[in-house]
Formats: sequence, structure tokens, C-alpha cells
Amino acid sequence: MNNGDLLAAIDIGSNSFRLEVARYVNGYIERVDYLKETVRLGANLDDNKALSQDAMDRGWACLARFGERIRGFSTNNVTAIATQTLREASNRSVFVATGQQYLGFNIDVIAGQEEARLIYQGVAHNLPDDSRPRMVIDIGGRSTEFMLGQGLRSSALASYKVGSVSWSQRYFANGQLTPQAFNNATVAAKALLEETLGTFSKAHWATAYGSSGTVGAVDEVLRANGRGATGISHSDLRWLITKLCDYKYSEYVDIAGIKADRKPVIGGGVSILKAIFELFDIDTMQVAKGALRHGALQDLVKRDTPRAELRHHTVDYLMQRFNVDALQASRVSQTALHLFDQVDTQQTDLKSARQRLMWASQLHEVGSIVSHNDLPIHGAYMLGHVDAPGFSIDELHVLSQLVLGQRGKLKKVDAMLVDTSFAKQLLCLRLACLLCHARKTPDLNTLKLRCDAHGYTLRLHPTWAQHFPQSIWLLEEEVKYWARTETLLHIEGI
Repeated sequence: MNNGDLLAAIDIGSNSFRLEVARYVNGYIERVDYLKETVRLGANLDDNKALSQDAMDRGWACLARFGERIRGFSTNNVTAIATQTLREASNRSVFVATGQQYLGFNIDVIAGQEEARLIYQGVAHNLPDDSRPRMVIDIGGRSTEFMLGQGLRSSALASYKVGSVSWSQRYFANGQLTPQAFNNATVAAKALLEETLGTFSKAHWATAYGSSGTVGAVDEVLRANGRGATGISHSDLRWLITKLCDYKYSEYVDIAGIKADRKPVIGGGVSILKAIFELFDIDTMQVAKGALRHGALQDLVKRDTPRAELRHHTVDYLMQRFNVDALQASRVSQTALHLFDQVDTQQTDLKSARQRLMWASQLHEVGSIVSHNDLPIHGAYMLGHVDAPGFSIDELHVLSQLVLGQRGKLKKVDAMLVDTSFAKQLLCLRLACLLCHARKTPDLNTLKLRCDAHGYTLRLHPTWAQHFPQSIWLLEEEVKYWARTETLLHIEGI
């Protein structure tokens, strides 16, 4: 794989077809384009498991449009994957043969476990690279995948023939949404999925994640209605089912966050998700980024990145991507960590806090690629929305807030300062940025930071005022900023 190569992954799903176009940059995959079309291939299997002509025509038309988008791509850089519907279809060879002509690339119909493996790979690259065991579920149109793993490595994979399209057709005839229909669909899903309890029981994982499809759609609805801030809860599902039943029919559903193409299959998807919550006694399910197509892209490039170092490599990549001044980043990082390491602390996540401070220091100038004016605001926004493999949404939020608060008034991060660990990291970052403002490395041996009941005290060598008058003025301003918070800063040696 050469730097700058274009890649493409096509997911030929039961409900939607998706195309992910990406670029290989310095060992990382950077999104270029994303296309999605609702084809509902899986809604048109007859009693003989054959695809209807209309369904095949819709699918081929979509593949033709995708083929036009990726025309000229190297065959080695494109992967097209078909899942459950084409696993079942008796005439799949007809669809695949013609579909390949329209697309211009080979189409592979993969097994259920391979689908699960790729989904886990796609999800895992967007989750923290920690040692906590996790379960990942993905409710598709005609199948649901279960995965167990730690970090980037999966340990158990399974696929079951239960999905939002098939369940909606079977238990929500004519789109009718009733409490009885939800109950029947949930009981049936539990009956089919109950055998998963042996391998995927709660004893085998610490956190449950849901990806793509139904889970993503439910998450959008909850957030649009002021719910689900910390994940999808069982009570959230009960609320959603009640709201859906109020409309009686899926075509009349008018709930914020539900897209038109999701309405016909929302009943089946939500009932399966409810069944999983009840089977595994899940209180809250976290919503994960990443999907089958992302795992397929990872397979294309076959990266050899050391897994434990994923987040460090991601930070290095972001620095390169946003043209960060590496020397200044190193100065600020070295100074911030020097100050942080001097402060006596009993916090249990000392190592994690130190890492966050290091990453924030290295990335504090990412916003400069937009404009040096309001650099903290630009940087915070970018870190809050960038694709950063290995980092969770919460971790990126903390990094974005550290970058936002790197200088100036502290009111903009006031809500975060109640966390003493965050306040400590921010203080060290702000002092480091201040002391390195001339883009020179300060004499670290002359900088001593301590913490006591009266706050933080930075002790300087008596000659500092003489040699660095600008820094002294900035430090005096910094004392005033912190005086407006519950974390006080004092300077000795001025």
C-alpha cells in the first residue's frame, strides 16, 4: 500500500448498500467520501428464497452508481462484501454476476462469522485500546452479529438470522405498531438468541457496545429527543416503544430523529434490541463508531501497528495531518509533564491523566491549521469531531476541553474545573504554553510546582524576573485568571 492510495469498501447489506471511500495516509485510513442508499434487498425474498426482479434491479442500479464513483481505482484497493440476504438468496449467483459488471469489481458473499470479524475490527479501531473485555452487537437487516473481544482482538464471533427487515415483515404486518406486536417480536427474538448466553454471557464482558444499523438509528432518535446522553438504556427502549405505538402504524411515525427510510423497519429492529437487553440484563449499551465497511478497509491495508501503541500513533498522525509544529509540541509537552510530575497526587488514574496531558500538549496547536486567531476554539472543535482510532468519544471530549482552555479566561471550561484531575492537567498545560510562548525551551531545573491546601505554587529562580520579564507579566495575568476559580495559583520568586 502506497501513501496516498485511494481505497473503497462496499457493504451490500440487506437494508442498505454503503460505499466508503478513503485514502491511505501515513499508515492511517482517512475518509474521503461516504454514500448510502436504502435498497431493501432483503425485503424481497420469496418463498423459494429468490430475489425478485425489482429488488435485483434496484441493487444493480445502486452498484452502477457506486461503480461510477470508484472507476479507475486499483482492484487491489477495492473490496465489495455481501451479507445475509445474498447468503440466503437462491439466485444470488445471478445477482452477483450482473452486479459485478455494474460495479466493475468482484463481489464476495461472506459467511456470518466473517461478517462478525470485520464488524468487530471496524468497531475496535474506534474504541479505546484497553484490556477490558467487551461485547459488540450489530443488528442488520436480516442478521444480528455478536462479538466478544479485548482491544483489537476478537475472541468469539457469531451471526444469527434475525434482523430489522425480516422481523418487521414477520411481526409488524402492514407496518402496524402495537404493544402486542412488540411483545411477540421480542419473545421470538429471545427464543432464537437464547443460545448465545453460553458464549456471550455477562460474565465474559465488562461493557456492551452496539454498532451501526438499528443501534445507530435508536441513538439518533434518543439524542434528538434529549435522551441517551450516556448510552442507550432499557428505560429508553421502553419510552421509544410507547412513542411508536402511539402512532399505530410505521408510516405515520413522526418522532424527531427517525429518518423516512428507517420507519418501515423500526419495529423489528427495536424489538430485537429489547430482546438483547433482556437476555443479557443490560442496563446501558454504549454506541460505537465503526462498521463492517471500516473493518474491510482495515483488511485491505493490513496494518502492522503495535496495538498497545495505537493512540500514540493516532496522535502522531493527527500532528502530521494538521501540520502541528513538532518542536513546539515537544517543548510544551516536556514542560507540562515536568510540572505535573512534581505535584503530589493520590489519584487512581495517574497514568491516564498524565497521558491525557501529554496528548493535549502535543495537539494543543491543531487549530492553527484553520487560523491562529481563536486557535483554542478551532482546535477544540476539531478534536471533538475528528476520527481518532483508539480514542473514545469521552476521551476526545476531555482532550478538546484541555485544548480549549489552554489560554485566556477559564470561564469557557468552568464546568470541567470541578474535576480536580482535569484542573491539575489544565493548569500544567496552561503554564507550559505560557512558559514556552517564545517558542524556546525554558530551564526546567528552575521551575518547581507544588500543591497544598492553599492551592498551587510555582516557584521560580530569583533571576527569572530579570531574564524573562514577558513571562513574568503573563504569569501575573495567569494568577488573576485562576483567582476567579476554586483552584488558586501563587507565584514565588517574582
